Amino acid sequence: MNKLLKKLKSYTKLFLQVALFALTAVAIYFILPGEPKFKYEYQKGFPWRHENLVAPFDFAILKSANELEDEKAEQINSLIPYFANDTTKKAESLTRLQQDMELSNDSTNEAKTKVYSVLAEKISELYQNGILQFSINTYSELQGKGELNKRTGNVVQKMNTDRLYSEKSAYNALLNTRQELINAGYNAPWLNDLILDRYITANLSYDSETSQKEIDEITQNISATRGMVKLGERIVLEGEIVDATKYQILESLKASYEKERGNDVNRYMVAGGKILLISVLLCLLFVFLLLYRRDILELLNKLSFMLLLMAGMILLSNFINTFPNLHIYMVPLAVFPIMIRTFFDSRTAIFTLIITTLLIAFYAPNNYEFMLLQVSAGIIAVFSLNKMHRRVHLVLASLWVFLTYAVVFTALNLIHEGTLISFDFSALKWFAISSVLILLVYPLVYIFEKLFGFVSDVTLIEISDSNQPLLRKLAEQAPGTFQHSMQIANLAEEVILRIGGNPFLVRAGALYHDIGKIGRPNFFIENQAMGMNPHDRISNLKSAEVIIDHVRNGVKMAQKHKLPAVIIEFIATHHGTTKAKYFYLKHQEQNPDQKVDENAFIYPGPLPRSKEAAVVMLVDGIEAASRSMKEKTHDNLKTLIDSMIDKKIEDKQLVDSDLTFRDIDTIKKTLLEKLINIYHIRIEYPEEKSKKTT
Repeated sequence: MNKLLKKLKSYTKLFLQVALFALTAVAIYFILPGEPKFKYEYQKGFPWRHENLVAPFDFAILKSANELEDEKAEQINSLIPYFANDTTKKAESLTRLQQDMELSNDSTNEAKTKVYSVLAEKISELYQNGILQFSINTYSELQGKGELNKRTGNVVQKMNTDRLYSEKSAYNALLNTRQELINAGYNAPWLNDLILDRYITANLSYDSETSQKEIDEITQNISATRGMVKLGERIVLEGEIVDATKYQILESLKASYEKERGNDVNRYMVAGGKILLISVLLCLLFVFLLLYRRDILELLNKLSFMLLLMAGMILLSNFINTFPNLHIYMVPLAVFPIMIRTFFDSRTAIFTLIITTLLIAFYAPNNYEFMLLQVSAGIIAVFSLNKMHRRVHLVLASLWVFLTYAVVFTALNLIHEGTLISFDFSALKWFAISSVLILLVYPLVYIFEKLFGFVSDVTLIEISDSNQPLLRKLAEQAPGTFQHSMQIANLAEEVILRIGGNPFLVRAGALYHDIGKIGRPNFFIENQAMGMNPHDRISNLKSAEVIIDHVRNGVKMAQKHKLPAVIIEFIATHHGTTKAKYFYLKHQEQNPDQKVDENAFIYPGPLPRSKEAAVVMLVDGIEAASRSMKEKTHDNLKTLIDSMIDKKIEDKQLVDSDLTFRDIDTIKKTLLEKLINIYHIRIEYPEEKSKKTT
């Protein structure tokens, strides 16, 4: 029955794994575009590697983006700007002048009437020509223009810009007219008292709305094509270099082909091809995980996270690519391998990056360039962020990614163009945005930790702080155990650095492995005062129970304080399924005629499943035993280390861990070296003898 249940359980897990991959495949199928793809791959500056290509149908040659921009700029430069004419300004100025001169319709003052007539004529002339608020040179719309369109209501009149006045020049012109009147004999006080700038106000202002309508109309009428390629006309020969002209013709053929094929293509065949492509790449990922990271397949939360993140990056890339004003290069694809590296390992991060980039690149513009840039930047991101426990590491990784983008893009530009004259500096803007968005990794790590129950190096460093509540409590109530845990953490960290593993994980696990002793600290020798041992007052069986219970109590305390599962593993496994040997042997000695129940003296386990947990188990036992040695010599320590590790192997305590024979040998050498340094006895200096005076 147990065998059947075990088999059903394995089949259920396999079914869930396949279901997750199937759901991911369906999601990616609907995310990726469904249009047929042009079957030829080509790059500017490289030879045409396919057979001779002739036009399969008539198609128009599309203008390049630069051509369209140049033509648009030329049309805009040739546009005559519009300025609105406010006719009320002239009437207001003349009315104001009449009031200031105190003239009425029946006025008999011939001098005032004559002066008013001359000044009014000059003011009318100024407003007729047009007055701008500022000098003509300050208007960018008029730079290089010889004329403008003056719009008065619905009437538009062209006029030369050299006839225009600014408010300042119009004032000077009116001032000259008054001086001429004074010179002609009209030197009356009321004429000098006129404040001339009251009659000068700009009546022309730039009409942005009408000008923009004209610009839109002109640019909309710009043709997107230039010339035609007829059916059967030769496009490019095999081995011929794809220069700028041929590249643009190929781009035009590609656009026309995908449009034409979209009208009469067999949709079912296109869908079948897309399904096949997605299936092959996801199968490659499945095989990789099966061979190298089976633990990710076994734990559905890890597998769900990986596939969800992959589908999310493909969705984001395709979404950004649909906006004409945005570029797919702004997508922070390097975040994907960084996240995988943070929770798994570098090899998995790089492999999943390649699979994801292949899926995106098949539909991205400039497929090969996109693939090369993203894989290069992603690999650099993984290598430059092998540690992420400081904020500066993420900033440096962002800089390295941007530098990689820039260098690879420059290299491709040099290969394609043979010059930097046509270098697209605007692309650097998108690379910079993508690189800056890498800084989102920190909040994303926190979110994914909470959603999927992961533990990052940043979290491990945080919980290793000795000011954490549980460690603070351990230091206060069981100071001897706290010092022992610190010693184990230092030794285990040194070992794991040499055999390979996560030093942050092993340190955190070592610090918390004995927290169960907080409940009854005096029952453990490192916390006992001289001559006071509570075990003397209870039976060996009860003593063993108290000692073994520190594992169970530690697990409960860790769960209560919401410590991660990977840390709880250290607490549960640091004694494995070994015996509380001291009390077991004493019980046998005191009860020679009784049959001893060994189960009462065995720790509950389980066995350590990770390399880090196995190291803490070994270091814990050896460090405790070494402290009780009377003579700590090199040979004695070596014998102790060898015998205890060999005993653990003999008792099959390491069968579930990833330790190899080479690791075991390194652990023995490292512990011997460190314990010799710890227990080294300094040479005793001879006492200075006082000289006797004679």
